[in-house]
Amino acid sequence: MALSATRKLALWSRIVLATCAVALPVVAVPAVVYAVSAEVPSERIVAYAARIAGDEARTRIVLDFDRAPTFETRYIANPDRIVVDLPATAFAFAEADLRATGLFSEIRYGSMDASSARLVLTAARPARLATAEVLPNEDGKGYRLVLDAELVPQQDFVALVSGQAWAAKPSDSSTTATIPVAAPPADEFVIAIDAGHGGIDAGATGAVTKTSEKDITLGFAKILHEKLKGQPGIRAVMTRDTDKFLSLSERVLIARQKGADLLISLHADTLRQPDIRGATVYTISDKASDHMAAQLAERENFSDTIGGVELPLETEPEVGDILLDLTRRETQAFSIAMAQAVVGSFEGQISLINNPHRHAGFRVLQAPDVPSILLELGFLSNKDDEKLLLDPAWRDRVAGLLVEAIKRYREPQLANGG
Repeated sequence: MALSATRKLALWSRIVLATCAVALPVVAVPAVVYAVSAEVPSERIVAYAARIAGDEARTRIVLDFDRAPTFETRYIANPDRIVVDLPATAFAFAEADLRATGLFSEIRYGSMDASSARLVLTAARPARLATAEVLPNEDGKGYRLVLDAELVPQQDFVALVSGQAWAAKPSDSSTTATIPVAAPPADEFVIAIDAGHGGIDAGATGAVTKTSEKDITLGFAKILHEKLKGQPGIRAVMTRDTDKFLSLSERVLIARQKGADLLISLHADTLRQPDIRGATVYTISDKASDHMAAQLAERENFSDTIGGVELPLETEPEVGDILLDLTRRETQAFSIAMAQAVVGSFEGQISLINNPHRHAGFRVLQAPDVPSILLELGFLSNKDDEKLLLDPAWRDRVAGLLVEAIKRYREPQLANGG
């Protein structure tokens, strides 16, 4: 089952305009628009030491580099964050050296892509950088980035956010009209494989091996991509094939740009209950099927916040276009059919949790014209699942079962000549 090529072409123009303006806000992808440097560094600079000190009124952060870094700062609200963009950086200091304190409730850092990195400071209370400068170290070896943050009234922080030159104007819709969206050939079935997390957003961490979720999803995505290569009439594309950060809306946008007929988002989360294990398939819904699904959706949707992305003001705006609303309903039905095909393929072959098809409000599943599922391959909080997730033979087997599920999902379309 899939949207027919004829129907997709008929709806394409209206859906592009509606979804770009409503469901996929371009402003939610600052990493693409605001480059740190015009040049791609030949190698990463090294942040070899870090320290933080202060209180709830003023906090200083110092990062020591082997070379002078270029940087840019900006402010993002809801939650209030200070974002520092850097060139490609190897963060070689201990995590405990930059533990959140004083004005900051959370500090995250990591790569964005091959040429840039990011430091995201989540403020416990509104704050601004009174000082942000690079200084040579007194011993003549290396440089230090000094960030002095101070408490400010909420209205001052709001003014900082709205007064930035990079902030897109709400009335400016010119960028939405230039987004290319490709309709695939009628005889080609395009599958977008989305490896969850990446870059600064490492996702969950293995209970035993401490392996990052972003590495597990990317490794599995590559195996699935390779298996789909040999399937007639199917073309597989990947939203990311390296360790880089993508916002949730970027992932959806990439799938649509590549003309995807199906999006599969891969994850391997953690739960507070280490005894729960097995694969789960999620489809989108305004109301979560259960408390666990709601919690997982909340955590996955938090990826944008981790990466320093400005969130849209409304994630589920009212749909005024009847055609678009009907397309959403049709797409949701196809998503459910794909979820059922996956469960059917996995049953009796690999471990599934109870009620393996669940639903919640995952933002990565929001494309109105692309059937989408989120597949939790297993839970890194369970030692047995973690062992399997790292087992090449198990991953190869599951990828093969997923290919069979995709073929089963597509059978009705082929029977109808689609």
